[in-house]
Amino acid sequence: MKIGELAKKTGCRVVTIRYYEKEGLLPEPERTDGNYRVYTKTDIERLRFIRHCRHHDMKLAEIRELLALKDNPQADCTWVKEMIAGHIKAVNEQLASLNRLKTHLEHLLKACPDGREGGCGILKSLHEAAACPFCEDGRCQLRPDQAAHPGRKT
Repeated sequence: MKIGELAKKTGCRVVTIRYYEKEGLLPEPERTDGNYRVYTKTDIERLRFIRHCRHHDMKLAEIRELLALKDNPQADCTWVKEMIAGHIKAVNEQLASLNRLKTHLEHLLKACPDGREGGCGILKSLHEAAACPFCEDGRCQLRPDQAAHPGRKT
């Protein structure tokens, strides 16, 4: 099959398939006399594996190592468990960060009563962000258990 058909069967864009070839994740395909790339069922399976890994937020270098392991199933695979544990740790850190962001946004939402009396509390709070004791280098360090910014006038 040609590259367009491979793209349709895998849900992958043609440009991405070419990129994966360039990066060595997909082997260089055979070519027709007209210089068209020709792919096989094995390429479909490999590309689906790559896409599945990417959906799990794996880096290309990690996928390359996983493909090497897949091609050599007798090799030691203990590092895969460590890699996945590292991804879980990163996800937990992202969740904690998103929870802090949610808490901060909820505090901003509460800072603004309906109407225009006294101005918008959200704008005022955002303007005073430099004075926020939880913000450092432009990133709010508000802990989810904090009720409000101490000393902050809203």
